[in-house]
Amino acid sequence: MPSPTAANTPPIVAILRGVKHDEILDIAAALVEAGIEAIEVPLNSPDPLTTIGKLCAAFGDHVLCGAGTVLSPEAVDQVAGVGGKLIVTPNTDASVISHAVGLGLTVMPGFATPSEAFVAVKAGAKALKLYPAGTYGFGHIKAVRDVLPKDIAVYAVGGVGAANLKPWIEAGVAGIGVGGELYRPGYTAEEVGQRARTLVAAWAEQTAR
Repeated sequence: MPSPTAANTPPIVAILRGVKHDEILDIAAALVEAGIEAIEVPLNSPDPLTTIGKLCAAFGDHVLCGAGTVLSPEAVDQVAGVGGKLIVTPNTDASVISHAVGLGLTVMPGFATPSEAFVAVKAGAKALKLYPAGTYGFGHIKAVRDVLPKDIAVYAVGGVGAANLKPWIEAGVAGIGVGGELYRPGYTAEEVGQRARTLVAAWAEQTAR
């Protein structure tokens, strides 16, 4: 079963890399209808701040919305300025983490090693993401979880999806981040919604056991 967490973060984060501002509302509506409660727009997407602003204005009251691939405190400020509440990084940068925490945002920094995980925790992170999870494996995440504080949520991101959830959940992840399995440029809102329903159902099935 997933580990207990004080992070108050939803179990599935939808990663919409490459999404455009003129499609974000339809895509997000399909995700939310399927049961997704956290949406990340990476900053290397087209015109990301416009997209994130539209997303947060429409769904920010009941969905955790924000940005991924956040690499600097200045980028944190930009995301917060358009209403973003979620800051996701691919790396462990204490200055980014502490700045986001100081603004009251939910921050989910990427880590690979126990050293990086503890740097993130010391900087104030309550949720961490093993990235790329697929190349490290669920055995790695289980070992790292053994030494982390029990209230720290660990997410698996990269190579994790509906078809292989069981070993990750057994390893103690609190959640997952999913990109290409849910959305790629060109996917319709209907297709995204169907993919999201499949993922949400798989998560519910595996965590109920």
